[in-house]
Amino acid sequence: MHVRRTILCLAAAFLWTTYDPGMAFGRSSELKAAFNNYSILHQQGRYSEAELYALEALRLGTEEFGPNHPSTATLLNNLAALYHTQGKYAEAGLLFKHALEIRENALGPEHPEVAMSLNNLAELYRAQGRYTEAEPLKKRSLMILEKALQPEHPNEATGLNNLALRYYAQGRYTEAELLHMRALAIRETVLGSRHPDVAQSLNNLADIYRVQGRYARAQTLYLRSLVIREKTLGPEHPEVATSLNNLAVVYNAQGRYTEEEPLHMRALAIREKTLGPEHPEVATSLNNLAVVYSAQGRYTEAKPLHMRALAIQETVLGPEHPDVATSLENYAALLRQTVRADVAERMEARAKAIRAKFKPEPEQETQVLFKSDGSVSGKPKHAKDQL
Repeated sequence: MHVRRTILCLAAAFLWTTYDPGMAFGRSSELKAAFNNYSILHQQGRYSEAELYALEALRLGTEEFGPNHPSTATLLNNLAALYHTQGKYAEAGLLFKHALEIRENALGPEHPEVAMSLNNLAELYRAQGRYTEAEPLKKRSLMILEKALQPEHPNEATGLNNLALRYYAQGRYTEAELLHMRALAIRETVLGSRHPDVAQSLNNLADIYRVQGRYARAQTLYLRSLVIREKTLGPEHPEVATSLNNLAVVYNAQGRYTEEEPLHMRALAIREKTLGPEHPEVATSLNNLAVVYSAQGRYTEAKPLHMRALAIQETVLGPEHPDVATSLENYAALLRQTVRADVAERMEARAKAIRAKFKPEPEQETQVLFKSDGSVSGKPKHAKDQL
């Protein structure tokens, strides 16, 4: 049985701004405290709590710096990234655009922080399936970074990562591999071999090997990425769930369902705890676990998972998002195995109509300087990751 499935694999990149010189010399001790608390909680994956401090930091920063200061844009960016992580795409979009406008006006159109805002807005569009709108923003972001930053700067590595994701989406795997290898080398040199950004590059490079059928190599890199994330971020961080998910994908490709199932179950538990039960990434894990059950003929266990995944995606992403099409196709595949061909045909027709509206983009995981999705017929669909 050929199925689609949503799985995290390449990390899209958000440029998080976790330090800003303007704020370092700000007069307000309350602002510094709010910003530090936000940074700590975000690093721990406690996004709902981090949001409260990000809102407080934005309020205090706007009072101290004014509404059009680059430091205010940094605070807007960080709050927007939290909204993106929590699936609050409309709120994130407004803030990312506002931050971009401030930075362009205050710093000029070719400043590295403008590149960060362009990248983050592009990642939001990717998460919404708006691939055509995302691509020029990504390209402009990388052009700015290559002109303005030193070759060994970590943000340059993020730009390389993002362009590699574009090539990956186009099936240009050799070019994507070279860029991911270059990004990995920069990050290992500048940040050290155990940094979370290194884990992201390892994950993205592994995904290329996976789609090429080089499973042993992919598994090695996914495992290394997982170990780094567990040690640096903790065993219940959302990025650990991403690594678990992606390693499970390799096992699935080899029919290793017994090894795959516990990885998806652990990823699901982490996401439900840290992101909430209605988050799109929870739907990803539900969908993936359901596909494992279907492959083993455990249709009774798979059906409620498919139904819940579809309900989450339709509510949070909208009824015409590409991920909804993926879930419809997976659910339809199950129904055909349980002699419900009439319902399956209606789901497949709806999925086909959704896909006709979008330029397809293959499976990937992303980082928010910061994460994202895609799918290929007959293959697993890999969703997203974040940094």
